Amino acid sequence: MSVTAEDIEFATDLFSGLGPLTTRKMMGGLCLYADGTIFAIVHSEFGIMIKGAGDFKTTLNDMGLTQWTYQRDNAPKPTAMPYWKLPESALDDPDEACALARRALAHL
Repeated sequence: MSVTAEDIEFATDLFSGLGPLTTRKMMGGLCLYADGTIFAIVHSEFGIMIKGAGDFKTTLNDMGLTQWTYQRDNAPKPTAMPYWKLPESALDDPDEACALARRALAHL
């Protein structure tokens, strides 16, 4: 399953407060960039995920957000990616979504 045109439109509208965005399909979904820096991914299975780096990873964990993991063939445990599922409240609130995106961008 791939990311739909509606998924892409929703995500770019949600983060439009950041200014001009660019996108690139990869990692099983769509990467979102502000000023050439990736800050989020739209994934067909996991939805919109925000990138975590530095101290912001701790903040995302403290918020109780789910980190994206996947199981590699023959690996003893899942592989964790540096992305956390956007909170449901941010999906309905562009200001909250953009505030998280700005924090993600500040920690990259």
